[in-house]
Amino acid sequence: MNLIAIDSSGMTATVSLMRDGVLAGTYTTCHKKTHSETLLPMLEELGRMTEFDNRKADAIAVASGPGSFTGLRIGAALAKGMAEALEIPIIAVPTLEAMAYQFYGVSDLICPMMDARRNQVYSGIYSFEYDASDKACRLIECKHQDALDVADQCRAADEIAKESLKKIIFMGDGIPVYRDIICETVKSGIIFAPPHRNEQDASCLAALAESYYRAGKVIPAEDFAPEYLRVSQAERVRKEQNGD
Repeated sequence: MNLIAIDSSGMTATVSLMRDGVLAGTYTTCHKKTHSETLLPMLEELGRMTEFDNRKADAIAVASGPGSFTGLRIGAALAKGMAEALEIPIIAVPTLEAMAYQFYGVSDLICPMMDARRNQVYSGIYSFEYDASDKACRLIECKHQDALDVADQCRAADEIAKESLKKIIFMGDGIPVYRDIICETVKSGIIFAPPHRNEQDASCLAALAESYYRAGKVIPAEDFAPEYLRVSQAERVRKEQNGD
């Protein structure tokens, strides 16, 4: 199958192209420019370099959230616009699942943490289960993604790790911010992801999206909306001002 994958849920902008089930290429940047400036030029350059024909794409995979409100909206707008123009469906992949997929096949727990400010993180807890019949691994959701107090999520991860006798891989842009809290709270084995596996990667998004596609988890472009998990800062301020 042929896929276009887009992830703009965090500071990192990353796109990937999959042709006939094989990754044709990935373009990732993490700079001060906004995603509205980078995503489309990145896709165009990657398409040119790999001679990828968008008209042959079967679907567009997009990180559906949680993450940056602005980033998610930009990614959603691009994915919906392209999907409608190409008359193909969207595969909505939870951001944190795609991040955890970077550690495909590991025996440890994976706990992505995206900084949500105010001592909160967007986080979930995942592991992999080996399927001998398929000679492959399935991503297992040990704790559903949510906006959480970082210490509470650390305690939850620690409890699951103790029960399963596993270590915990922490990853995401929340790690540099809350590293001390993690170290103080978690008593199980801690592994901090290295830089090349700490941020979003559209190639992993594409790989996971392929399994979503095979399972029929696709939606029409007009039905797609990002999953923010909580209201935006502007909405919170407005409610506070109105006394809601």
